[in-house]
Amino acid sequence: MMTPQLYDNHGRPINYLRLAVTDRCNLRCFYCMPEEGIHYLPKKELLSFEEIERLIRIMASLGISKIRLTGGEPFVRTDLMQLIRKIAATDGVKSLHLTTNGILTGPHIEELKQLGIASINLSLDTLDRERFKNITRRDEFDNTWQTLQQLIASQIPIKINAVVMEGKNTEDIIPMVELTRHQAISVRFIEEMPFNGEGNHYARLSWTYKKILEYIQGAYPGLEKMKDQPHATAYTYKVPGYAGDVGVIAAFSRTFCGTCNRIRVTAQGILKTCLYDEGVLNIKELMRAGLTDEAIKSKLIQAFATRPRDGFEAELQRKNKSVHESMSTIGG
Repeated sequence: MMTPQLYDNHGRPINYLRLAVTDRCNLRCFYCMPEEGIHYLPKKELLSFEEIERLIRIMASLGISKIRLTGGEPFVRTDLMQLIRKIAATDGVKSLHLTTNGILTGPHIEELKQLGIASINLSLDTLDRERFKNITRRDEFDNTWQTLQQLIASQIPIKINAVVMEGKNTEDIIPMVELTRHQAISVRFIEEMPFNGEGNHYARLSWTYKKILEYIQGAYPGLEKMKDQPHATAYTYKVPGYAGDVGVIAAFSRTFCGTCNRIRVTAQGILKTCLYDEGVLNIKELMRAGLTDEAIKSKLIQAFATRPRDGFEAELQRKNKSVHESMSTIGG
């Protein structure tokens, strides 16, 4: 039997789930949470592994075929590999991806390769150890760098995610582009968003995607535009002769909303049909109230049918107009 294809009320297909497995993290990144951290939820408030497996089976039966596990930091969750094995074997899941800061990832790379992980996004905002310590408030650069080298050796497709921050790491932009000279990796520069547990750091965003791109083009006048993949969040470019490529993501400017095919579920089981909404459905409560799979499917379909047109509309619909969530709580 063919799996149905889901569409939202704006005619956009929905086939990509970003699922946070924990709200905890072993870093305290400037753009993600306050220095003192956030109030982490008790384990009983998070989706259990059994609930996550059930959720993914339900989503897959609706046509969700791409899954990305996020956090917090996913590997902070005990026995994460046990969950990954189950998800990788789930009918309907065609590609399984992972976003990590790399600190605890190294010992699992060989098995991740064997399980057929489609790609790994590595969060790395600087190539300088002191700036790394300043941004993350932890001295873990060596672990993340070593994981990058292991991932390159494993030949698992890699994307490096670098949030561009005024006064923090703009001097790293060109050195990070240079990572693509000899390695077939993608380095993606991301506009900073207000999801840091505090709200916007700046009166206005200085390093927009346009400014980031202009800065890169200033160093590489021959920079070539590549064809972007369907539903891609990044505008992708390549320095002629380089093995890898460079992407720029307008995460705050929200220029890619018109083709968005992704939804999010937080670690506590809240469905977000847009990054900027407040959450539209508590899946955990539905499961723990004893609803059947079919009843939960019906609720999900209803939520997809009232999806905001874009991140600006979602933000306007918030009851709390000020955005103060941590990305660790939302799911990266």
